[in-house]
Amino acid sequence: MTETQAAESSGIGAIIRGLIEELIGEDKTVIEVPFGNGFFNISSSTVTMWIIMAVLILICIILSANLKVYNISKRQAITESIVVGLRNLVGGFLGHTAIEYTDFLVVTLVLIGASNLSGVFGATPPTMDLNVTIALALVSITMVEYAGIKKRKFGGWLKSFAQPVAIITPMNILEVGIRPLSLCMRLFGNVLGATIIMELLKKVVPVIAPAVLSVYFDFFDGLLQAYVFIFLTSLYIKEATE
Repeated sequence: MTETQAAESSGIGAIIRGLIEELIGEDKTVIEVPFGNGFFNISSSTVTMWIIMAVLILICIILSANLKVYNISKRQAITESIVVGLRNLVGGFLGHTAIEYTDFLVVTLVLIGASNLSGVFGATPPTMDLNVTIALALVSITMVEYAGIKKRKFGGWLKSFAQPVAIITPMNILEVGIRPLSLCMRLFGNVLGATIIMELLKKVVPVIAPAVLSVYFDFFDGLLQAYVFIFLTSLYIKEATE
């Protein structure tokens, strides 16, 4: 290896090491709450998620204030159009058998989408934390199983694991664990990968490329991953209620 190649390799290595330390640092704790003989640590991703939730709640309060039946304002018209559009989008995935779960999926879609887009404002997306994506996946799969129990009753839900033949019961039970793993790893991996690419571009080509590619990685890809998460969850719910 020549001196030039060694210098380039060292420079790239330094960039990668700095990026890893910046994105996946050992200490992500921002709040320490006394608990027993120690502390209950609250990570930065949790705090960021709280902020996103607070902002979304505030927006909902503002948009839903002074609603009218007649002579509605432009703000109310835009709000209703957005809500109806999201409900139609998600409702199309669910079908008539599971339409009651539309609002749950709409809220989840907005929350994940907002979390993925938080990187645009300089924050580290909470969905880049595996703990957050695991929690989201567990909530979604819990709703899937709840929908199945509500539709088929508890006995029918248990019997469904032996369908279409009893021999595949272990595989059907295993699938209950595989589904949330698939959801959380897909979301986590895509958000982490997009963030790493953007940070590398900012360090290597800090002027034009990051601004152009952020349209894809920060906006399109972030919203796409929220869409995929909801699409798969809706398919699972639809299957559980058929």
